[in-house]
Amino acid sequence: MKIPAHIAIILDGNGRWAKSKGMPRTYGHTVGAKNVETICRACHDIGVKYLTVYAFSTENWARPSDEVSALMLLLRQYLATCQRTAKKNNMNVKVIGDKSRLDKDIQETINKLEAYTADFDGLYFTIALNYGSRDEICRAINRINDEKEKGIIPKDEPVTEEMISAHLDTSGIPDPDLLIRTSGEERLSNFLLWQCAYTEFYFTKVHWPEFGKNALIEAIEAYTNRDRRYGAVDTEDSENA
Repeated sequence: MKIPAHIAIILDGNGRWAKSKGMPRTYGHTVGAKNVETICRACHDIGVKYLTVYAFSTENWARPSDEVSALMLLLRQYLATCQRTAKKNNMNVKVIGDKSRLDKDIQETINKLEAYTADFDGLYFTIALNYGSRDEICRAINRINDEKEKGIIPKDEPVTEEMISAHLDTSGIPDPDLLIRTSGEERLSNFLLWQCAYTEFYFTKVHWPEFGKNALIEAIEAYTNRDRRYGAVDTEDSENA
């Protein structure tokens, strides 16, 4: 089995899973948050080096206010315990997305968590919060323009793919080899659009709260069985053509 260096996951289906159990959506989010640690540990044990999860999108603010409030409370609770979890699992934690819209106490907790885990290197764990890929790309281009105005980048230097990548929130993190979306939906939902140009996609009907280590291994096995040539010409086929 070939282990992908970087797995990205869209954590979908918390609400539907809770509804199937006769429970409120918030219960699904609570159980789903606990499952994040399970998958982090599984990734570390299997040998995955980078894990990125889509926790809260820029579009999620449009959800009912009581659900958003519950998600923010859950986020505070998760971040409060994440430092201990990171130390136990040697986990380097980074948060991507537009953090300016998050409450100040959440921003401060994120800053402390990133600083505390900066030297850990067992698993590089990235959490996408208030994240939208189109927003990320716009912010990257604005940063490039700002640096050109300040003379950091020469004004006549053309914008390149490498320049954009270096100004994205994910700068320094390799692009995902495998993207998993749980709960049956088959779309990216504005997640890592730039970074997933050559990523393999895996969609499963399993809801996120029930997506455990065995389901993760199934996804990796499916990834292993694919021919990843990135559109390149296969030398053997071309010689026999």
